[in-house]
Amino acid sequence: MTNWLPNLEPGKGPLYLQLAERIESDIAEGVLAPGTKLPPQRNLAFDIGVTIGTVGRAYNLIRERGLVSGEVGRGTYVTERKEPVLDQSVPRTEAFGGTRSATVEPGKIRLDSTAAIEVGQSDAMARLLAGITRQYPAEIASYSRTLPVSWQAAGRRWLSAAGWAPEPSSIVPTLGAHSAILAVIAAVTVPGDRIAFEDLTYCSAARSVNLMGRRSIIMQTEDGYLTPGDFERHCAQQHPKLVFLMPSLHNPTAVTMPEDDRRAIVDIARRYNVWIIEDEIYGSLTRHDHVKIAELAPERTFHIGGLSKSVAAGVRGGWVACPPHLSARVLTAHKMVSGGVPFIMTELGAQLVNTGEADAIRNEVCSEVMAREAVARSIFAGMDFASQAFSPFLWMKLPDPWLSGTFKNAALNEGVLIDDEDEFKPGRSEKAFHRIRVGLTVPTTREELSQGLSVLRRLMETDNASYDSYS
Repeated sequence: MTNWLPNLEPGKGPLYLQLAERIESDIAEGVLAPGTKLPPQRNLAFDIGVTIGTVGRAYNLIRERGLVSGEVGRGTYVTERKEPVLDQSVPRTEAFGGTRSATVEPGKIRLDSTAAIEVGQSDAMARLLAGITRQYPAEIASYSRTLPVSWQAAGRRWLSAAGWAPEPSSIVPTLGAHSAILAVIAAVTVPGDRIAFEDLTYCSAARSVNLMGRRSIIMQTEDGYLTPGDFERHCAQQHPKLVFLMPSLHNPTAVTMPEDDRRAIVDIARRYNVWIIEDEIYGSLTRHDHVKIAELAPERTFHIGGLSKSVAAGVRGGWVACPPHLSARVLTAHKMVSGGVPFIMTELGAQLVNTGEADAIRNEVCSEVMAREAVARSIFAGMDFASQAFSPFLWMKLPDPWLSGTFKNAALNEGVLIDDEDEFKPGRSEKAFHRIRVGLTVPTTREELSQGLSVLRRLMETDNASYDSYS
């Protein structure tokens, strides 16, 4: 094993990216020759004064670049290169993509996604698309420059829940929920503004905030969701312009915020004049009535929903219900950040909802989600995890001494893809949850799902010493 130690400079970018680039540079310069064994994650983290997760992310990145390989029980080794290292490197923008691989090798069992389960959606889409292409040939051939009433009606119908329904005029159709989030951020904040996220959240939004020149701040959670006390502390000390929340079926913790806390957070947001994004993309799967933040604070809440988790992710259908007088601003911002909605997909999403096809598909998806959650609950009986009957994922506590990044790589070595906790952290954090998110919806059958879950169960019951070098 080499005594190699890298020199990381504070303030020069993410530490895991600095470490990965230092390893790549030293390989290119011959400091780390082919066959050299890199230090185990735990040792290197201690020697250079960073977290184990930081080293794990760096090792993941250089492995994806083909610079090293790992062998169970032996360690991580620099590979032989037949071509220049730079020819195989990934763009620097890879650092913005989180901890997931950009591509997935064939044959892997994917438990790293929560897209809607395939239940025969294509039949309904084929019928509707055929009608759209016949009825709207001119619109398909050109850009979308209108906002049909039917698109706003679909958004109103899809977002309505728990006795609440937004005004049709407040609805903006979007290219999925993610582009709705970006449009809201662009519409009501400016570069330099602070945007508050929970310490576990939908991190693609947080990464996008940083790319857009805004600053993300991290709020601590308790029992899986934001507490009013911590929200008020951050409002008083850091003055965020906007807060991003997932109050119903939070991703990845699978909890639902109590109504009393929703009301308290609304009161705090009013006192400190904070905009609210209420992301309800998973809320469409729930069977409980929860008062919507948009109902409690319609003047400052952007309520976002879409089809990706409950109908079909490939349609990219989404809507945002805006506060009064802001829908036109968000519509313009959405066009600027996304290029605008494509007519054929937006019309398809609207027709799916307005004809009732989306409700029928959602019912089938929900039934299959509940069946798969029951399978997972049975396989993981006796283990510590958070879930709900209608949740398309589990938030699994790893038994000691497993670490999240170590376990993710051990699972990958066994042919199963999962998400480690770093995928959901919006920024650097010393807080370790020792958890993974296990998605249930991508395997084509329950048998394939059971196979993948059984691999995870077996790994959790295994001494992780043989996998430490995979961190």
